[in-house]
Amino acid sequence: MSATVLPAKVLTVSDGVMSGTRDDKSGEALVSSLVAHGFEVVERRAVADGIENVSECLVAMAKDFAGVVITTGGTGFTERDLTPEGTLQVLEREAPGIAEAMRLTNPLGRLSRGVAGIVGRCIILNTPGSTAGCVECFEAVADVIPHALRLLHGERLH
Repeated sequence: MSATVLPAKVLTVSDGVMSGTRDDKSGEALVSSLVAHGFEVVERRAVADGIENVSECLVAMAKDFAGVVITTGGTGFTERDLTPEGTLQVLEREAPGIAEAMRLTNPLGRLSRGVAGIVGRCIILNTPGSTAGCVECFEAVADVIPHALRLLHGERLH
């Protein structure tokens, strides 16, 4: 993996975005934050809420991908907030320390049920659907994700 190119994908999980009643502001904010942290966003998708929708989309996005996939939306307490459940169907290994660090960004972060983990050579992170929340959560771990990707791809740093 190149030290300069850090590939990323963004998945917005939102019934409102999919129906056209809401703009994808959180997806846009994540792209801006990722680029500011040296990532190249190579794909951006949106999907309706739901376990199967999320898991199917994440499987497709993670296939043969060696980077980070960040979801925004669906991590809260409403009955349609099922992004963590969909993500858990895809993950091979969880990374609870990353999810915990994201939750510590502010008091409302404790309401996020987002998970983080690994599938293949890809790291998946769930962030909240609010514009500020998704950026804060990513930025809480932005400094360790490049190192985590290098380790995942077999680079041993001394």
